Amino acid sequence: MTDSLQRSERMSPLYRALATHRVKRGAIELAFLAVLYVAYGASRLLASNDFAPARGHALDILTFEKSWRIDVESWLNDRFVQYDWLGVFGSYWYATTHYIVTIVVLIWIYWRSASEYVTARRSLVLATIVGLMFYLTMPTAPPRLIEGVYVDVLNFYSYAGWWGADASAPKGLGGMTNELAAFPSLHAGWSLWVLLVLIRAGVPKVVQGLGLAYAAMMATVIVGTGNHWVVDVVVGWALGLVAFGVVIAWERRSPVLAHEEAHLRVSLIDGPIEPRGDLFADDPALVLRNEVAGSRDDLEGLRNREC
Repeated sequence: MTDSLQRSERMSPLYRALATHRVKRGAIELAFLAVLYVAYGASRLLASNDFAPARGHALDILTFEKSWRIDVESWLNDRFVQYDWLGVFGSYWYATTHYIVTIVVLIWIYWRSASEYVTARRSLVLATIVGLMFYLTMPTAPPRLIEGVYVDVLNFYSYAGWWGADASAPKGLGGMTNELAAFPSLHAGWSLWVLLVLIRAGVPKVVQGLGLAYAAMMATVIVGTGNHWVVDVVVGWALGLVAFGVVIAWERRSPVLAHEEAHLRVSLIDGPIEPRGDLFADDPALVLRNEVAGSRDDLEGLRNREC
């Protein structure tokens, strides 16, 4: 009983240090994501607003789709205009889920697994940066800007929401968005990223199925509302998948550097560890861990109580 009490007293400073460490990391991550969002918006404004080449790129995509008979934009767009409930639903979906679901999944994976969060965040950033490079170097008009062929569904149903005639931007703020950023679709890429995060987290198949349905619904909505071509969706999915693969491959080459949070968490169970260079030298959680870790058996009892 005395030994158990002593172990608890010895471990309490460690838990406080870990809690403080986690809160600090969370604050840093929020700041980082805020900066990324600002940079995302600013970089989109740097893109060319010359419509002629953007329209040319769009027509090239349409020609390619027709050659492969995958040009379903017109048929799907007609359905979103024909059925009001579908058009309003698609407008709200397009204007909200892209950001809300991504942020919710980021927060969830951070609290579930810090190491998986690092992988997820890096892959999301990489895919976004590559997408922005395409926007800056290859501006492409969405279907809704090809007059006489497609309907701008969000503009058509703007009376039902806060958006106007400029994509999903709130009314009066259309100048803050880049309307010639159709290729590739980050809406599609980010939605597939959500599915990949759920799969890697090992959630139940039902939840993974919801992630798959989310990606499929996103693809349907962004094409049906006239905001993206089918090719935009396919390339967006490919971008999200490749970004995840590149990050995972890089992390496998340097597991400690890539997953410092996981390394610290494993050290709570597996005994004292030596800092690799100065990477963890000043980390209070690691210092306390090596001070109180008398043996692996002492920590086994604590782990069992937590379970």
